[in-house]
Amino acid sequence: MKRFLILEDGTVFSGEAFGADGEVIAEIVFNTSMTGCIEMLTDQSYYGQGIVQTFPLAGNYGIISEDAEGERTGASAFIVREYCETPSNFRCEETIDHYLKRNNIVGIYGIDTRALTQILRSRGTMNGMLADHPANADLDKIRKYKIERAVEAVSTKTVRDFPAENTQHKVVMLDFGVKSNIIRALHARNCDVTVVPWNTGKEEILAMQPDGIFLTNGPGDPQDNPQVIETLRSLIPEQIPTMGICLGHQLLALANGFSTEKLKFGHRGANHPVLSAKTGKTYISSQNHGYAVVATSVDPNVAEELFVHLNDGTNEGLLYKNAPAFSVQFHPEACGGPQDTNELFDLFIGLMDRG
Repeated sequence: MKRFLILEDGTVFSGEAFGADGEVIAEIVFNTSMTGCIEMLTDQSYYGQGIVQTFPLAGNYGIISEDAEGERTGASAFIVREYCETPSNFRCEETIDHYLKRNNIVGIYGIDTRALTQILRSRGTMNGMLADHPANADLDKIRKYKIERAVEAVSTKTVRDFPAENTQHKVVMLDFGVKSNIIRALHARNCDVTVVPWNTGKEEILAMQPDGIFLTNGPGDPQDNPQVIETLRSLIPEQIPTMGICLGHQLLALANGFSTEKLKFGHRGANHPVLSAKTGKTYISSQNHGYAVVATSVDPNVAEELFVHLNDGTNEGLLYKNAPAFSVQFHPEACGGPQDTNELFDLFIGLMDRG
């Protein structure tokens, strides 16, 4: 069956339908990873978005639930050049087509994803609609689409405990769309992890007597979360060791009076080079974000730059001077280098060790 992708500027791509039936409007973004379909599709940072995979083949090793980054899907749509109907991997549990159908994700294949990516890189991220016919697309409605209340939608609704086998530290994790491997990384370092909803207040957090606070990744515009920003601002005087990733990095920056901006087309993929301002060493990192902290807004008396993106010079990390806290824009729990930046979790443990 034919399916069409219509961008907000009127550009139409004609392809074939796979995945769930139906039509959907989403923010169209591209990911440059060669592998990791299940990790992409279960990353809550993709809430409200349609993923364009630049690598031309998807699903050749099928879906492996053990590799999922969450219990739910994040993306609304999946856009590929070609998908494999007969995956080959001893761990494979189902095809990507079956997975998309089961999780109500609308897909399209058979389009020139490289051409689509060039459009998004040159003109910037755009909204788009996957439709059964171009005539079904209302360009005004597509242009007005906005991802709203994203963190609230993906965050846990209840407090969830993930105890470690040998407890050395207790970490309270504010869930803005947490990836499972973050919890695994903390477990490997003997941390009990208590995952709490996005809107958990200062007093509730303090009542749990955490050794450290963790701010997770998540979707949407960081400035759409004033309640979280105020909570983080009120926690600064408590001097609790804190680590943030991705959206957590942006929210902590906003809580300290810095600013954020939307990038032209964002950073999404497992091959982004970042430079350590401390050592001058380059790392290959995994990233998924459309917003960034404005480096020139950072008060040098409050924080110093920890990492810089080598492709465009944007901020990729901050080390704070007013509290035992740091944050990074990329994902150290992922395997981009393959585990080059995993040591950042050890830095967090060190902050807790020092009390």
